[in-house]
Amino acid sequence: QVQLVESGGGFVQPGGSLRLSCAASGSIFSINAMGWYRQAPGKQREFVAEITSGDNANYVDSVKGRFTISRDSAENTVYLQMNSLKPEDTAVYYCNAVLRRTFYSAAYSEYWGKGTQVTVSS
Repeated sequence: QVQLVESGGGFVQPGGSLRLSCAASGSIFSINAMGWYRQAPGKQREFVAEITSGDNANYVDSVKGRFTISRDSAENTVYLQMNSLKPEDTAVYYCNAVLRRTFYSAAYSEYWGKGTQVTVSS
């Protein structure tokens, strides 16, 4: 019943910008954190950024100063503003959410989106 839907991926030249969005829907009581991971061809999936319900943000070192994560609590949506994009940023970007489904849920559950392609090339 919980679904994460990403959007905003595409093709961009080096130095350009993109903004990704991810909306969570379904049976959700509360969201502890939402974030982004990415996986390039032939590489392991890696953490990119996350933001908690308390607006604490964390980033992987390679994107600090270039990417900004934010959220819209009313819409259960997380955004990733990506500036000064490099070819090394090319990957499928996946949305991640850690949430509590109901008041009676003893633990938080983790969900993933299906991914959106980001290609940075001249």
